Amino acid sequence: MADKFKSGFITIIGRPNVGKSTLMNYVVGEKISIISNKPQTTRNKITAVHTTDECQMIFIDTPGIHKPKNKLGEYMMQAVNSNLNEVDVVLFLIDAGDDRDREEMIAHIKGIQSTVILVINKIDTVKKEELLSLIYKYKELYPFKEVVPISAIKGENVDALLDVIKNYLEEGPKYFPDDMLTDQPERQIISEIIREKALQLLDKEIPHGIAIGIEKMKKRDNKDLIDISATIYCEKKSHKAIIIGKDGIMLKKIGMYARQDMERILGSKIYLELWIKIKDNWRENEFLLKNFGYDIKNK
Repeated sequence: MADKFKSGFITIIGRPNVGKSTLMNYVVGEKISIISNKPQTTRNKITAVHTTDECQMIFIDTPGIHKPKNKLGEYMMQAVNSNLNEVDVVLFLIDAGDDRDREEMIAHIKGIQSTVILVINKIDTVKKEELLSLIYKYKELYPFKEVVPISAIKGENVDALLDVIKNYLEEGPKYFPDDMLTDQPERQIISEIIREKALQLLDKEIPHGIAIGIEKMKKRDNKDLIDISATIYCEKKSHKAIIIGKDGIMLKKIGMYARQDMERILGSKIYLELWIKIKDNWRENEFLLKNFGYDIKNK
């Protein structure tokens, strides 16, 4: 008799830049959540779907655990903590080479009822003895159900992690169609692609002071072409000048790299227009945060 179909929800939490988005994107085989070497890249809870003949896993990638400095930061931490008891499995992701503040990190999962699996990423960057020592230190602090070392960027041991997750899922329905990879609207994915390119090309704090608004997204009649118009919002006049760059070269680069990803993901040619506007201190403005898609909840 064939095994019954399993399904469940899995959230990924951890410090900024630990590889949460890289892991999720590898699992689904597509860029669902943006990747950058800068911290606090992911701002929203991003859902990705991994479906096989035997099970369906719905992954929720969350912003990195950090101390909020503004209302946007508070929203991001709400996104981290809001569903820890509402999912089947929590993947507590750590960097094999980063042993800071273990107890402070563990505090975020103390008392939750969900199954918690310790996932140690970037194992290709440390020696075996260091890895074993790290496992011992974390197991002393919390009774993890499993410990799985991986390298998300190389895909090493990720299949083994999926097998472990499946063991903790129960019989359940297929929540999404087989070919669905994410529940994110196309506009949200497009805006995140633009923000990713800005994160990759700009320096220091400027990327964290920008938001993306999609003004228009429309397919041309009888043509394999989608017109997209987007606005990059920044907080300062000096930031606007840097984003534009000398002779507009930086803005052109952001647009060029963003368009390449959009065309691959949407399967169509893209005509992309980018504009820049200044919105002073938008990260502290609840009205603007909601307009940019951050579901701020009043305390």
